[in-house]
Amino acid sequence: MKWIKQIYDCFHAYKQWFLILITTDLLFIFLAWLAYPETFKVLVGLMIVFTLAMISLSVFIIIRKQKIIEAAFQDFLLEANETNEEILCQVSPKTYWPFIRRMGSVIRSYQAELNEQVTQLTDYENYIEGWVHEIKKPLSLMTLVLDNRSDEMSPLFRQRMLHIRDQMFGDVGRILYFARLGATHKDYIFESINLLAFCKQTIEDHQTLLDESGFQIQFIGEEMEILSDRKGLAFILEQIIANSTKHVAQNQDHPILEFETVYDKVSDQTILHIRDNGPGVSEEDLPFIFDKGFTGGRGTYTRQATGMGLFLVSKMAYDLAIQLDAKSELGSGLTISLIFPHVKQ
Repeated sequence: MKWIKQIYDCFHAYKQWFLILITTDLLFIFLAWLAYPETFKVLVGLMIVFTLAMISLSVFIIIRKQKIIEAAFQDFLLEANETNEEILCQVSPKTYWPFIRRMGSVIRSYQAELNEQVTQLTDYENYIEGWVHEIKKPLSLMTLVLDNRSDEMSPLFRQRMLHIRDQMFGDVGRILYFARLGATHKDYIFESINLLAFCKQTIEDHQTLLDESGFQIQFIGEEMEILSDRKGLAFILEQIIANSTKHVAQNQDHPILEFETVYDKVSDQTILHIRDNGPGVSEEDLPFIFDKGFTGGRGTYTRQATGMGLFLVSKMAYDLAIQLDAKSELGSGLTISLIFPHVKQ
């Protein structure tokens, strides 16, 4: 069918020339009928055969020429250098040469700007990664002091310092992951994870954040095994925990963070519900809480947000093939569900 379309496109592109040729033939047929009535049929037959042969030969040449131009144009689009531009000009009609040269100049100009922006972006990413590694040194020193000089500090002062340190670690982790969002290679290692035990371990690692806000932790459900990347999953849980502690309602007496594992028999999927009893999110804001930079318009939950934590959660979840779902009403807390993919082992 492809060759039929090529022939149709050829007739459509050069229809005016074919119409002129047919009109000329009709004129000569009329003249032959007037001048040579005795040999009219022979002349008309020869003229029709000759016309069909010329049309077939023209179509063949046009299609072959078109293929050569298409191949040269494809190479020119992939790499619009001066060599490919010259090749395209040589196979194209001379009337198109000014347009080809102008197009090549514009493409090369945009390509140079793009290369410069890529270089600047790479330098920026390298600077951010270097800065993150540098800031980890004083944080590690702070940890060393807090561990070895705890007897010289009051319990409240030490708890506040641990809280600030963990907040800084969380901020550093977010900025590092954000800088790596556009990376083509990400070193995820998928392995079997006991979900409930992993949540408990993550809670222990961020206990100071939860203690500072007075959170009570609850675990519901049975232990379940999933396949995921430990660092990536820990990053997701950390951001959700930090989000709950950041937006705990003022003067809230008993903030609760609940982790519930559920197995959905219908979809054959494991689900982790992370639920708090904070101020919640308004119905208008809920569909947008995973959007970049969204801080909410009317919801009290998102009023103090930077709009980056849950956005990064959505990006990491996408990389790990984890579906996200959020349910909430104002004053009733927020539930974020992690739906893990079913993997045949």
